[in-house]
Parts: sequence; structure tokens; C-alpha cells
Amino acid sequence: MAMANIINLPRGRALNLEKPIVMGILNVTPDSFSDGGKFVNTDFAVQQAMLMLNEGATILDIGGESTRPGAPDVSLEDELARVIPAIKAIRAKSDCVISIDTSKAKVMEQAILAGADIVNDVRALQEPDALSTVAKYPDVAVCLMHMQGQPRTMQSAPTYSDLLAQINQFFEKRIKACKTAGIKAEQLILDPGFGFGKTLTHNFEILAKFKAFNKFELPLLAGLSRKSMIGNLLNRDTNERLAGSLAGALIAAQNGANIIRVHDVKETADVLGVLQACEKGAL
Repeated sequence: MAMANIINLPRGRALNLEKPIVMGILNVTPDSFSDGGKFVNTDFAVQQAMLMLNEGATILDIGGESTRPGAPDVSLEDELARVIPAIKAIRAKSDCVISIDTSKAKVMEQAILAGADIVNDVRALQEPDALSTVAKYPDVAVCLMHMQGQPRTMQSAPTYSDLLAQINQFFEKRIKACKTAGIKAEQLILDPGFGFGKTLTHNFEILAKFKAFNKFELPLLAGLSRKSMIGNLLNRDTNERLAGSLAGALIAAQNGANIIRVHDVKETADVLGVLQACEKGAL
């Protein structure tokens, strides 16, 4: 059975994944590794959201808690205060696809009620009440990400006996847990989690062999924009990682990624446009 190219969303809408699309990152946090502090103000967040949509983003991924290595925990109250006003303000201006980047069940629910269409969870709905909360909203899509460990400790010498097999085993367990909770498989998206409990070698093995995650015939998300795997490989600071990030986005798309999660929307959309033109010309 081939992967379904359409994911149903709330309010009778749908996400078309026949070709790779861009998910724009909008961190309403003071401490995210790349753009922390820039969009904490709701007005600035809305301006950035509209800019990313104009530049070619199909999805806006809104996060209120940094998950960079060593990041401190954020209270429920603080996270809600950051993300809910931003979601409401963006939804008031646009019918775009909004994703909430969170692991907290109460943030998921409040975000969905405010207008979010996708739950993007680095902990793959493993926190208390996350599964049962999402299951109440059958038209909401869910991105399940693989992470070894927790953000504070995940980069402390991560090891695998078989990297790709273990990630796929994790996906298999989480897909089963979702189905058991009443979440339909056709609402799921998988993310192997670049940089989340992986060494530099692990990250580039995932990128090179991204097709290994196609076995579930579910959409795949690749998020490597400006990450340390680019910086450490090329010896580049965060603001010097555009070229490396674009190369990674292109390789991921060529190897089966359906959603490319990025900071640099316009440039990534250009790369995907060239790729799609070449694929059309090759038919």
C-alpha cells in the first residue's frame, strides 16, 4: 500500500503531501538556539508568521519551550502564555496550517482549541495524558519524533547497536500506542529526530539513509535546519549554517522527506522548487 498523500485536518481542510512542503519554525521563546527572543512579542510573531507564509511555508510550527541540548524545563503556565496568544492571533489572520511544538497535554489541547491543526511532539506523546488528549480530536495530525534521552542529557554520549533499526522499533511502538489510544494511523507523521540523542555520525547516517523510515508508509518530517550537525561538520556558527542546511534539506527531500522543517523558508522553498522542476523534467 502506497503512502496516502493527503492528511485530513480540522475544519474540513487537508494537507497535500504529493510533493515536499516547508514547515516554518516560529519559536516564541527567549532561549531557542537560533532565534530565541526574536518573536516572544505576539505582534512580532504574527509578522514573522505572515512573512514565512508569503515566502512559501505551508505549515507554521509554533513552539514555546526550547528543546536544544541542555535546555531548562518551562512551566505549563509560561508555555501557555507564550504560544496560545500567538496561535490565536495568527489564526485570526490566516487559515494556514498551524502546528504546536509541545509535549504537554494541556498545551496541546489549548493550542488545538485556539486553532492548531498538528501536534508536533519531540517526546512522541509519551508524557502524561498526551495520547488521550490528542485522541479526542480525530482530525488533528500528529508528528511523532524519536529522541534518545531527554533534552537536558540527550547529547551525553548517545549510543545505538543498530541506529536505523532502533529508531524504526521506536516508531513501531509509538504507532501501536497511538492506534490503541484511538488515534488513526493516517493522521501520523514520523520524524527521526536529527540532533536528539544522536552523534554527528548518527545524524549523517540518518540523512543518507532517510528512506529506511518509509517502511511504515507514513509521511516523514526532516528537521535539521541550522543544527549542530551542520555547525560541527563545517565549523560554522548558527548564523552561518544556511548553505549546509539547504544541502541537508535537498538531500532529505530526495530521500523521501515530505515535510522540511526550517528557519529559512524562502531559500528552502527555492531549493524544493528547483528539485521539483527537475523531477518533472525527468518524467
